[in-house]
Amino acid sequence: MTNRAASVAAAETALRALFEPTPLLRNDHLSDRYGADIWLKREDLTPVRSYKLRGAFNAMRHAKGGPGVHFVCASAGNHAQGVAYACRHFGAKGTIFMPVTTPRQKIDKTGHFGGDAIEIVLNGDYFDQTLKAAQEYTAQQGAIFLSPFDDARVIEGQATVALEMLAQMDGPPDLVVLPVGGGGLAAGITSLLAERAPAAEFAFVEPMGGTSLHAALVAGEPVTLPRVDNFVDGAAVARIGDLPFAMLARFAPEDVIAAPEDRISATMVEMLNTEGIVLEPAGALAIDALRDLSDRGRLAGRRVVCIVSGGNFDFERLPEVRERSQRWAGLKKYFILRLPQRPGALREFLNLLGPDDDIARFEYLKKSARNFGSVLIGIETTAPANLSALSDRLAQAGFDWRDITGDPVLSEFLI
Repeated sequence: MTNRAASVAAAETALRALFEPTPLLRNDHLSDRYGADIWLKREDLTPVRSYKLRGAFNAMRHAKGGPGVHFVCASAGNHAQGVAYACRHFGAKGTIFMPVTTPRQKIDKTGHFGGDAIEIVLNGDYFDQTLKAAQEYTAQQGAIFLSPFDDARVIEGQATVALEMLAQMDGPPDLVVLPVGGGGLAAGITSLLAERAPAAEFAFVEPMGGTSLHAALVAGEPVTLPRVDNFVDGAAVARIGDLPFAMLARFAPEDVIAAPEDRISATMVEMLNTEGIVLEPAGALAIDALRDLSDRGRLAGRRVVCIVSGGNFDFERLPEVRERSQRWAGLKKYFILRLPQRPGALREFLNLLGPDDDIARFEYLKKSARNFGSVLIGIETTAPANLSALSDRLAQAGFDWRDITGDPVLSEFLI
């Protein structure tokens, strides 16, 4: 056993003081769909409902965390909760910086896990501001800063996922599907399996609005994305960590899948309705990527493990997730309709709707127009073909309309 594997094994042994190995469960639904042997490593079932506790605990363990030791982190979610839980376990002091815009549910859960061992500081509207404040505070206090992913001991702790997985299987996997944000989880698992299961292949998946690993592999070094879509908040990272990238640089850009945010929402809804599994957007990434891997011929007849990275889902977000899911499935569209300002014009439009078409939104955007009024209309239906047929009927009737469902700028401001 190499020094790296021995260190990961020691980390896993130490983790048993906090929780038992997370389950590795075969999923019959996904296996049947893709003609493969699909297994889910359920990191959503740790005490903090994500794998982040592993890395935080291991870093603190090596820092000899205990009474009088002061740890600081910056996080809006899972890392904060992992650090809080580990601080209480070690009896260490923790200061956790979170953006002012963090949902109350996440703040409350972090406080619950940490109890009297931690202090939560709300600072900054955006994470970069929060991170800067946390690092300045760390220097002032002489404390220990805990990075969520760019730290060797954090990466070592995340690698315990792979060690558990191998112990739970009767043979190595053919393919491991890994979600990527800052890269700590992927770096830890790939490095461990390179030694313990060298024949295993890997596929990486990032949210389409935050493809920092893919950009780094193309450039040959970490780069900062100019813009990030924060919907997949557990993996929407503008720049992959330097240390994780050094461990992942051997892979090719083609190994990385970009998952559309709306499609991720559909995967979340499907797993909730079909399997009763509650996932956060980042936790659904690996399962969502199975669609692409199947299209590329990488699944059929193979043993595949998807790392389900987290289940910290705020159900107040469910309407947004359902909305995105419907849009991806083609069951909901938004139009801007130029409606003639004359009696009967609205009735003519309503008569074009099919029996399964339902108006979910109707709003005049320009109420002072003399000849035409711009109307925002949202239509829900039961099959994508219904909306295609509606578009044809609108054109035949001579209505002036525009489909803005896929327009990111108009959607952001109007929907």
